[in-house]
Amino acid sequence: MQPLLLLLAFLLSPGAEAGEIIGGHEAWPHSRPYMALVQFLFEEILHSCGGVLVRHDIVLTAAHCWGRLMNVTLGAHNIRKQEKTQQVITVRQAIRHPDYNLKNLSNDIMLLKGDSGGPLICENGLQGIVSYGLDNGSPPRAFTKVSSFLPWIKKTMKSL
Repeated sequence: MQPLLLLLAFLLSPGAEAGEIIGGHEAWPHSRPYMALVQFLFEEILHSCGGVLVRHDIVLTAAHCWGRLMNVTLGAHNIRKQEKTQQVITVRQAIRHPDYNLKNLSNDIMLLKGDSGGPLICENGLQGIVSYGLDNGSPPRAFTKVSSFLPWIKKTMKSL
């Protein structure tokens, strides 16, 4: 099977992307309902980040994934196709960590809310969210350790 996939990768036209799965494998369709796609405009360019649904109306993502006209897509398996299960929801409120630093990306964590930067899942538990790294996913890659921010997450979620 792997030689066939390698052959297919070489047959792609230059500039074509083979997907965004980095160091993992494709999940069974809709087996990860908590996965979210965050899309936003920054400097008039459409950007996207991953996120994780932590409550029915709140998505956790990286603070650098902030911009205008923010939307969250839930229920998607393939974001390049329209699926009946997809929901695109406008973000009502984006709350970046109060100590977020754009220059060094410290405290790179944000909650999105009422209209509902991808998770790092280990042993079926949320351990982190992508903070920064190379676009192609090669090392170094940095994650924000979610457990370090639990007091802030819980306090902020209570007030929403």
